[in-house]
Amino acid sequence: MKATCLAAGAALLSVLACSVPSTAADPLVLSDIAWKATPAEGKAKPQLRVSRKRSNSDVDIDGSRPELAATEALLKSAAGPVSFSIVHESGTLACSGTLKGAFDGAGSCRFTADPAFERDLASRGLAPDDRDDLLAMLLVDATIALADGLTAEGVKPKDHGDLIAAAALEVTPAYVRDLKSEAMALTDIEDAIACKALGVDGAYVRGLAAAGYRKLSADDVVGMKAMGVSPEYAQAINRARGSGQ
Repeated sequence: MKATCLAAGAALLSVLACSVPSTAADPLVLSDIAWKATPAEGKAKPQLRVSRKRSNSDVDIDGSRPELAATEALLKSAAGPVSFSIVHESGTLACSGTLKGAFDGAGSCRFTADPAFERDLASRGLAPDDRDDLLAMLLVDATIALADGLTAEGVKPKDHGDLIAAAALEVTPAYVRDLKSEAMALTDIEDAIACKALGVDGAYVRGLAAAGYRKLSADDVVGMKAMGVSPEYAQAINRARGSGQ
């Protein structure tokens, strides 16, 4: 559906750029990767930027991902040489470089893909186009458990791009479960992605149901959210209509 793709597109641009198909050979090991760490500034969290070719992806270093704990500890070190590895289902990103201070440094990386993970994806109809896609999956934490969980909730990813998008926007099985209500049937992963991109949550959907709106399409709900229609506003409109009859 065009509306959902447009809604999620802007939020995912930097992440999905890492999964642009490669025109060169697709080796198990990708070596032309750069990293740059930047310290927290204002409300922004420390970040690790990973770049390959003309693609960039930023990963927050905020303690939310256990597999990044060792990396966070090393990147907050004093000035000097540094080496760290991020081990994920999709493969291992091994990096080295130099720190000028805590979360302030740069260097290069090698990514080694995990063929077993590729096979697991393929068995679910989610085979990547190339191993750049697997690097993107590491960066957004796209896992087999996420793919299976979304499928169990009735919003099966149709391809590896759907899985990357869902992981990037944190479209989890719990989020999908919370969205489902009498107001909106949810059966398509693109709809769930569009809802998350627009900030639609379960409370919003349940509020629409309480206001008398039921069996809406995901496009309807996303459109109402995009236009700033709150459940309270919807209830007021219904009361106004009732008083005018």
